[in-house]
Amino acid sequence: MRYDVIIVGGGASGLYCALTLASAQGRGWEWAENRRYLILDTGRSDMNRALFNNVPGIPMGTKGRELLDRIREQIKFYGGVDFLEEEVVEISGRKGEFKIRTKGGREIEGDYVVLASGFHRFDIECEGVEVVENPRSPKPGRVMVKHDGNFKVRDGLFVAGLLAGVSSMFTIASGTGVQVAIDILSEWAGKPIVIHDVPEED
Repeated sequence: MRYDVIIVGGGASGLYCALTLASAQGRGWEWAENRRYLILDTGRSDMNRALFNNVPGIPMGTKGRELLDRIREQIKFYGGVDFLEEEVVEISGRKGEFKIRTKGGREIEGDYVVLASGFHRFDIECEGVEVVENPRSPKPGRVMVKHDGNFKVRDGLFVAGLLAGVSSMFTIASGTGVQVAIDILSEWAGKPIVIHDVPEED
């Protein structure tokens, strides 16, 4: 299947990116309807080992793996997002005609790609990607993918989360995924957009 956006990584930034993209449908925006999204994930997010006590709005004592499950359920509510447990080894092509190759031999096509695979390593073969040391990591040896300052690596290719060089805090990492999704949606809309929900009037 061909996807509008392929997200490589299913941690905080990858899931929040998918949630924001999926939540654009059903709002009367023709450009947002019938879009298909894919999350490619290997289940190795650092969130699996996290405990949250200082995240606004999230109950103290929430475990990272529990939060990941909740976010996935939110995504499923909107639909349009597929999950695939595969490791990506190569990304080729350009905006509108990206090709993803996985370790398991799958080949997947997409219009946009979001890199959100964390800052431990990046060994995906991908033209135009420059990997450097992550300056905000509290531990040495962590990496980031260089971008234009707005999370764009090149046309159609974005980076989010810790791989974008932000601090390793949940709210910061997840926010980059939201911003990337909003930027992609704004490209489709042809103008800046945001997605807000308001309660129905009594």
